[in-house]
Amino acid sequence: MAKSPEQQHPTKAFGWAATDPSGVLSPFKFSRRATGEKDVRFKVLYCGICHSDLHMVKNEWGSSTYPLVPGHEIVGIVTEVGSKVEKLKVGDKVGVGCMVGACHSCDNCANDLENYCPKMILTYGATYYDGTTTYGGYSDVMVAEERYVVRFPDNLPLDAGAPLLCAGITVYSPLQHFGFTKPGMHIGVVGLGGLGHVAVKFAKAFGVKVTVISTSPSKKKEATEHLGADSFLVSRDPDQMQAALGTMDGIIDTVSAVHPLFPLIGLLKSHGKLVMVGAPDRPLELPIFPLLMGRKIVAGSCIGGMKETQEMIDFAGKHNITADVEVISIDYVNTAMERLQKADVRYRFVIDIGNTLKAA
Repeated sequence: MAKSPEQQHPTKAFGWAATDPSGVLSPFKFSRRATGEKDVRFKVLYCGICHSDLHMVKNEWGSSTYPLVPGHEIVGIVTEVGSKVEKLKVGDKVGVGCMVGACHSCDNCANDLENYCPKMILTYGATYYDGTTTYGGYSDVMVAEERYVVRFPDNLPLDAGAPLLCAGITVYSPLQHFGFTKPGMHIGVVGLGGLGHVAVKFAKAFGVKVTVISTSPSKKKEATEHLGADSFLVSRDPDQMQAALGTMDGIIDTVSAVHPLFPLIGLLKSHGKLVMVGAPDRPLELPIFPLLMGRKIVAGSCIGGMKETQEMIDFAGKHNITADVEVISIDYVNTAMERLQKADVRYRFVIDIGNTLKAA
C-alpha cells in the first residue's frame, strides 16, 4: 500500500496544498527527505506566487496531480548541509527556483542547460528520482540538491528577490542568449506584468534603450517614470505602431494571453528577433511573409540553467534589481490567486512563509 505524504520521508513538513482542480489551497501535512550528502536543507521564509502556480492548482495545463503544493520562487536560510556540499553552509541566504533535478548526462546538462533536459524535474507536481512527488515552496522547509540551490547576495532582500528565481531568469536568459545586452540597442518589452516589469529593469541595467509595448495606455506613467523605460507604445494605437515600424533590434514578449504577432514583427529591424516567454494556452497565428521580408526570427525561451540563474541573481545584487512585490500572509493565498486571475497585482505576490505559516 502506498505511503501517505506524511509517511514517505522522515522529516515532518507543513504547507498549503490544492487537493482538486478547484484550485482552493488549504493546510496540508507531508514530509521531506532526510538531508542527503549533496543536499541543502533550508527554512523557507518567503515564496513568490507565479502565474504558473495558478495554472497548476487548477490543472489548466492538464498535468497536475493532487495533493499539489505549489511554489517555485522559494527563499530562506540554510539549516543543514550534507557532507559533500561544497559551496553553501548553515546560515546562508538561498533560493530554489523552477527545477530540482535533471539527468546530468545529456548534452543540455553538460552545457549547464538543465532547464532543457528531457528529464528535468520540476520543483513541484513532478516525480523525484526516488519515485515520490515533489512539493513546492508554500511550505515551512525545503530540501534540494546543492546544484539546484542558488546563493543570494547579502544585499538582495529575500522577499523582493524571490520572484527573480522564476520571473527574473525567464527574462534574463533570453536577453543574454539573443544578444540584447549591447548598449545602444533598442529592445521592446511586451506586457507590463510580473515578467515584463522585471524585463525592463534588467534591460535598463544592461544599458539598452527600452520601449514597453502594452494594450493599456494607463500604464505609461508606471513604465516610464517608475520602471525607467525610455518610451511607451500602445499596441492598439495604429498611429503609434506605424511610427515605430522597423525600429527595434529585439522584443521580449511576456504576454500569456492569445494576441496578434503581426504588429510586433513589424516593429523589428531586419534580422530582429521576437522572443516569446509567455505561455498562451492556445496556438498563436504566425504570419510568414513579414519574417521573410527582413530575415526576422520568432523564438522561445524557458527559464535558464543553474549556472546562469546564479549569474542572474549575482547581477541583480550588483545592480539592486528586485521585483515589485505585495507581501501577503499564507491565509490570504486563495484571495491572492483570485486577484492574480484578474491581473490585480503590482507585480508579484510573495507569501511571508516565515511569519505566517503555522502548523495546525
